Amino acid sequence: MTIVFAILIFSFLIFIHELGHFIAAKLSGVQVNEFAMFMGPALVKWKRGETQYSIRCIPIGGYCAMEGENEDTDNPRSFQKAAWWKRLCILVAGSFMNMVAGVLIMVMIYLPTQYIITPTIESFESYSTVTGEQGLQVGDEIYMVDGERVYVQSDFSLILSLNPGDVHDLVVIRNGEKVTLNDFEMKKHQVTDEDGNTYMLYGMNFTLNVAPTVGQKLAYGFANAVDSVRNVRLSLQMLVSGQVSFQEIGGPVMIVDQMSQVANASPTWVDALLNMLYFGGFIAINLAIMNMLPIPALDGGRVFFLLVITAYEAIFKKKVDPKYEGYIHGIGMILLLALMGVILFKDVFTIFTR
Repeated sequence: MTIVFAILIFSFLIFIHELGHFIAAKLSGVQVNEFAMFMGPALVKWKRGETQYSIRCIPIGGYCAMEGENEDTDNPRSFQKAAWWKRLCILVAGSFMNMVAGVLIMVMIYLPTQYIITPTIESFESYSTVTGEQGLQVGDEIYMVDGERVYVQSDFSLILSLNPGDVHDLVVIRNGEKVTLNDFEMKKHQVTDEDGNTYMLYGMNFTLNVAPTVGQKLAYGFANAVDSVRNVRLSLQMLVSGQVSFQEIGGPVMIVDQMSQVANASPTWVDALLNMLYFGGFIAINLAIMNMLPIPALDGGRVFFLLVITAYEAIFKKKVDPKYEGYIHGIGMILLLALMGVILFKDVFTIFTR
């Protein structure tokens, strides 16, 4: 069931993405030759106006085929003949729809929640050494850690873990004002629970908001969506800086595997559904951002070339043959598919050998 649900989520997100391109193209007056859901041979197809609609047999992907999208044509309603700002809107529309879908999913899944943990300190344990007149106090809202905004309570430990050492820069909101604690020592202490398990803790307890209002739930869901956007940026930073190795990168297979583990660990089927929907929202936001990176074959790469070519043609008054951009995107697609193949093989190998 997890695999089926994951396929449905991926298919929905791709459909939403292509629907964004489709709607923007129609509104911009660009001719759409075909709008397809899924890939492979068509199971059902029909034509309405100038556009053929189809549902295909392989439940992965989909596409919005526009006239003159990758080649020059004499059709005045082709993609290449549209004003540059219309082409920009069409290219961005897919990721915009994914982002909207991700935010809506994030907001929706927190509506049933019965409590919210906020990044506001409620109390300290007796062993804690982070409290005092020059330290943290009850009622402080953790606003920023080491230059990173704290959107939800889980951000606190996450950001601290990204910066080794016990000394950190904190910003808290105290009595409505921001208070800065630079070079503040955040020392952990070893604690043993009743079962003999040991943990390293700061001795801080955050506020549990029981029975939050609908407005608070909506705000919390939106904060999680914003947090997901920032986490994508942090992941890219860590990948570029070498903090994350290639072995830690996962593709769709690993995502489905993680969804399955989370679903199986959920106490009820409702919790399992909400947890998988959370994955769906997180994936939607990831797709929206990753797809806008300036990499050939991705929408972000096409936006980059659109802006560069538009500026070049405006300055030098010379038309650039679109076939050259097509060559670059073609090579980019081959390399992208090769990378996806390597990640797929790695994920499958990891799952079957662990």
